[in-house]
Amino acid sequence: MEINKRTILWIVFSVSLVVLWNNWMVSNGKQSMFSATPPAKVATVANTAPAAGLPAAAGVPGTAAQPAFKGETITMTTDVMKVDIDTVGGVIKRLELLKFKDANDKTKNQVLFDVTSKGMYLAQTGLLSNVKDLTLPAKETGFIAKSGPRALDSANEIQLVLEAEQGGVKLTKTFTFKRGDYLIGMRHDVANVGATPVSPSLYLQLLHHGNKPEGESYFNSSYTGPTMYTPADHYQKLTFETIEKKGHAEHATKADDGWVAISQHYFVSAFLPPANMPREIFTKKDGPNLYAIGTIMPLGTIAPGKSVTNDARLYSGPQDENKLAAIAPGLERVKDYGFLTIIAQPIFWVMDQIHNVLGNWGWTIIAFTILIKLLFFPLSAAGYKSMARIKVVTPKMQAIREKYKGDPAKMNQATMELYKTEKINPLGGCLPILVQMPVFIALYWVLQASAEMRGAPWIGWITDLTAPDPYYILPVLYAISMFITTKLNPAPADPMQAKMMLFMPLAFSVMFIFFPSGLVLYWVVNNILSIGQQWVITKKFEDAAAKK
Repeated sequence: MEINKRTILWIVFSVSLVVLWNNWMVSNGKQSMFSATPPAKVATVANTAPAAGLPAAAGVPGTAAQPAFKGETITMTTDVMKVDIDTVGGVIKRLELLKFKDANDKTKNQVLFDVTSKGMYLAQTGLLSNVKDLTLPAKETGFIAKSGPRALDSANEIQLVLEAEQGGVKLTKTFTFKRGDYLIGMRHDVANVGATPVSPSLYLQLLHHGNKPEGESYFNSSYTGPTMYTPADHYQKLTFETIEKKGHAEHATKADDGWVAISQHYFVSAFLPPANMPREIFTKKDGPNLYAIGTIMPLGTIAPGKSVTNDARLYSGPQDENKLAAIAPGLERVKDYGFLTIIAQPIFWVMDQIHNVLGNWGWTIIAFTILIKLLFFPLSAAGYKSMARIKVVTPKMQAIREKYKGDPAKMNQATMELYKTEKINPLGGCLPILVQMPVFIALYWVLQASAEMRGAPWIGWITDLTAPDPYYILPVLYAISMFITTKLNPAPADPMQAKMMLFMPLAFSVMFIFFPSGLVLYWVVNNILSIGQQWVITKKFEDAAAKK
């Protein structure tokens, strides 16, 4: 039974690793190993006339030639971001986050929107006409920028106003930037300056290349791709791969509320149209290795001399769960915890409350580990008591093995009778690991998803709890703690299995080299607490046995 118990423990741990691998596959847009791809709910609007009428991306091979208008790049700077806006189309073509460092080059800031040789990531808006051959201001149109401040300086708000007139329609884009805010106001004023009524639609579109993020590994991966939310269909996570194969993704196509976004590791860019306004939602392939997600909102009929206003917003910044939840319903869902969301969300909430008191995420993880250990104390204590009893009766078990070594059936029967007499649960030792596995996996996804912990230091050499330990100190401490734990457990009867049990801590410590240091910190602290608890319980039983 001891062999079975230890086998179960390692099977549980191995299954947990398989689950982590499966979630890594799913987070990268690949099919789960445990289920087929879910069926589509509705067809995409990408094949309908309005979406197909969207202009192709500027600069993409095969698209229409650019007009003669000579554009310029206007840079708007606040305390948290630096944004480059091209007056050709009024397109946001670069957005740099001043409070976050690049994951691969700490000398640079994190950049979201950008146009480089490796790919294109843009935020585009413009008008669509319901009349054939009538071209309205869109993302290829030249806009004239009004004068005004380009940096926040001592102000709390700055604006960039762009104007363009085409097809008898004047479009005024007003970008509003506020201090400490990752929300960009994007007001569109549409005026009919012609002689006949017009019925334009406003589109908001995010364009992204299909390349994988740089610096990813098997143990430090992320999902990058289109996401969206509607009140009826809730949160939907799409993939570039699907759009590449089909020309579009399958998702809800009509709504009166919600948002569209491009999610990536720790960050998100989301267009937030006005609430309670009918819109279509589309995805499409917009060029070689270029994909779009967006929304189209009919603005109604505008009579000559009249105008309408649409107040949209663009959030481009960290996946801060508390802030996202306050911005729009469901926006916090872009912080993807995988299939253990039901456990991971409460874990983060508890850790967030602890962090509000301690102010350091490393000490928060330690305090959280102690809290979890106290919560599961009765279960783990019961498991350690079973293991302590087994260790005490090990001489009797050895005698049974010697007596019935030629008769396995009688050996098992005698062993079970001994367990019954000594009130031993042979599987009780599994409890300490079993109760920790869901928390372990959920904490992995909390660390993987929480921008709040990105770049957060603990002490000394640990400068980023979401990154692996640079000097492997925590994995080594984990190996030592597991070695001590193995020594405290009853020795396996099989010499080969005993050697394997001593080898396993080394194997898992090597694996932990690639895991976030915050996760290894949790497991090291948990092991230290377990060692103390197990030692006290084992000593108590050994002393009691010695007095008999």
